[in-house]
Amino acid sequence: MDGGSAENAGAIFLPGDGFEPNRAATMHIRRPQAASYGIAPSQALSAQIRHNVPMNQDPKNQATQDSDTTHFGFRDVPVAEKQKLVGQVFSSVAGKYDLMNDLMSLGVHRIWKRYFVGTSGVKRGDRILDLAGGTGDIAMLLHERVGDTGEVIIGDINASMLSVGRDRLNDKGLVRGLQYVQLNAESLPFPDNSFDIVTIAFGLRNVTDKAKALRDMHRVLKVGGRVLVLEFSQVKPEWFRPIYDFHSFKVLPKLGKLFANDSDSYQYLAESIRKHPNQENLQAMMVEAGFARCSHRNLSGGIVAIHSGYRI
Repeated sequence: MDGGSAENAGAIFLPGDGFEPNRAATMHIRRPQAASYGIAPSQALSAQIRHNVPMNQDPKNQATQDSDTTHFGFRDVPVAEKQKLVGQVFSSVAGKYDLMNDLMSLGVHRIWKRYFVGTSGVKRGDRILDLAGGTGDIAMLLHERVGDTGEVIIGDINASMLSVGRDRLNDKGLVRGLQYVQLNAESLPFPDNSFDIVTIAFGLRNVTDKAKALRDMHRVLKVGGRVLVLEFSQVKPEWFRPIYDFHSFKVLPKLGKLFANDSDSYQYLAESIRKHPNQENLQAMMVEAGFARCSHRNLSGGIVAIHSGYRI
């Protein structure tokens, strides 16, 4: 796939295809063509462009553009229907995304994220693409490390999530060296060899065609660049699995109903974790996508895992 192939992916991005460092972090929105998604323009802006639907743990069962159905939690739904459903989930939780993560991880997600960035190898002057980064918490940690000479481009498919992140970082006075792009992780609107590091935290499990997204991450990395994936994964201690399942399926939706008046979104998010490829399968998918020196590290007994791979 060449660098121009993503132009029809419906990305919403800042003007200027160079993404110059130190420009003001203002999100300019270009409304996608309705025909690209089979929905009205107003719907396309707020939620859709191909996003976040979980896969079966067997990567061979992953949905493709030629499939009629794919997974939405534990349900099989038409591929086109899935785009709207997942967009609704993330639009629903955008304003309370931190609360959602606190409920899902009992607050430990903050430690996981700091460890993820702390061990990333990011250095001053790096150019980083942070996918599924709408709320800006990973980007904020990365921004501290790249300094004035680096740049963090925050990409997310959901406009509501991007708006939350942009406002949050602006309120903290973080403007220079940040860009915001509404995009489809399966068709990144960047040329080849664009980034030193690509990160995606708690977002890959929601991408429809993970294999395609991984291949495009590989494409936009510079030679020697690294991809880092932080994601919920398969709990390893067998004794802990019933406890984890009880929290995920019995407690979490009730907490979602209590604190956010939204049990269905939290039910979906718990189900999406179970449909995500486990550590070994995801590592195999990264190798298949072209990454070298692939590895993973379990955190908290495998509740989450950090996957790493290089373009060489």
